[in-house]
Amino acid sequence: MTNRRPSMDGFIPRRSGSQLGDQHSNKNRPETPPTGLRPVDATPREVPTVIQRSQLGIAKSDIDESLRGIDEPTETRRGKKRRVKGATSKKRRIIKWIIILIVVAIAGVGGWLAYKTLTAGGNVFKGSLLGLVQNQPLKQDANGRSNILVLGTSEDDPGHQGANLTDSIMIVSIDQKNKNAYMISVPRDLEVQYGEMCVPGSRGKINVYFSCVGGGTDDIEATRTALTKTAGFVGDIFGLDIQYGVNVNYTVMRELVSALGGITVTIESRDPRGQMDANFDWKCGVGDWKVSRAEQLRRCPPAGHFIDYPNGPVNLDAEHALYLAQARGDALNYGFEQSNFDREKNQQKIVKAIREKAMSAGVLTNLSKVSGIIDALGNNLRTTFEASEVQTLVSLAKDIKDQDIKSISLIDEDGDNPPVMNGNAQPALGMYQYDDIRALIKKKLSSDPITQEEANVVVLNGSGVAGVAATESEKLTSQGFIVSGMDNAPEGTYADVEVYQIGTGKTATKAKLASVFGVKVKTTAPPVAVAEGTNFVVIFGKARAAN
Repeated sequence: MTNRRPSMDGFIPRRSGSQLGDQHSNKNRPETPPTGLRPVDATPREVPTVIQRSQLGIAKSDIDESLRGIDEPTETRRGKKRRVKGATSKKRRIIKWIIILIVVAIAGVGGWLAYKTLTAGGNVFKGSLLGLVQNQPLKQDANGRSNILVLGTSEDDPGHQGANLTDSIMIVSIDQKNKNAYMISVPRDLEVQYGEMCVPGSRGKINVYFSCVGGGTDDIEATRTALTKTAGFVGDIFGLDIQYGVNVNYTVMRELVSALGGITVTIESRDPRGQMDANFDWKCGVGDWKVSRAEQLRRCPPAGHFIDYPNGPVNLDAEHALYLAQARGDALNYGFEQSNFDREKNQQKIVKAIREKAMSAGVLTNLSKVSGIIDALGNNLRTTFEASEVQTLVSLAKDIKDQDIKSISLIDEDGDNPPVMNGNAQPALGMYQYDDIRALIKKKLSSDPITQEEANVVVLNGSGVAGVAATESEKLTSQGFIVSGMDNAPEGTYADVEVYQIGTGKTATKAKLASVFGVKVKTTAPPVAVAEGTNFVVIFGKARAAN
């Protein structure tokens, strides 16, 4: 039986009598060796000490010499050292290949991240993924602002009651030119009229609407359709042109905060103890007879409550950030006297904290964190943004400073203005009456100084021709003025237009009225008594009516 020796590392063992560099087959081998070679004798002492490489392949001495060249770059001759050319060349080749391997490794990682980004981008953004290399500005409203509706849902939270409803509703308004942003939390219990049949009927809470609209060939298209319709619906209520919609779920929050390594939020409660909501103590084992009190305290220090924070900065992991965003307290808790409104304030703080952490250099240069963020966004985030607008979004996130991200409260006093919503999350003017809410938002988001001054203008008809006051009031309103009253002027003779200022200030409105009508604003008392809070009186005479 023939003895078959195994091969090693892919090579076949040399047969007896073969030489390094020979073919492994002995067929057709000449009886005499090639010219210039001595016959191979069986006696070991007859083996030549030097073998010609050109004819026998690579000799072992060549390998040894090559390896020595790495460690011995110089040789000594006549007491002097000189560089060995072959050794230096080998070193350079080794260094070159090391650099090539590093470049290939970096390119591989970059390609891997690019693949993850493109795959995630197809789910998150609309349009061709080639748009990711573009830098398209965001769509804007008449005031130069880009408005985004952000909806938080819990369909991925098993056992969550009302998982098809929007747990959180927020409007983010961005000024690309002036680099600022405003956040407006929409109370999810706000009563609205849907304009179509929905689960509760034709009217009900605003947090139902998103689940009633949609449609498409797949889940992504259906979600985007629902986002577009909901953005238009919410925009009509709040007097805004909302161009974009974003839908996030619980998984986005968990994975995003986890990828960031946690976030820091500042608790600012009216209660000196801070904020505590015992509704989530089941996370500590409360209610489970198998879990001792000592174990509950170990899981949720210091008092056995999952959501329990003092006033001031606190560090939150993914789970605590998620449940703080849901906490609104009850009679047995503290720090949530305004219930949903306090929850909405915390949600805004969490959004700002995520942005701040995501933009930090430590996160953007961390491969594992970037990968985690991409995965979280791609698997769960849905938007109506175009892929070509992504770079603009990233730039704005970097350029807008934290102090330039502000909130618009609907339940707090704004200077001399009372809250526009009551404690039951309904308009202060009454059910379905949104005029005060729209006026407040318009004032806050407008870059027009006239709108910001909110000067009250009373229009009087001194022409004796019916309808003049109404016609002129419409013109003033279209130019941004606030017409707070209309009436007939006392009998008398008036100029084409007379403008009176009551009190001081409101310089932008004063200048605009003077420019519009080409008159000098009078600071004397007008010929009629007006309501308190009136800033300007405009009287139109007969000549104006004739025009």
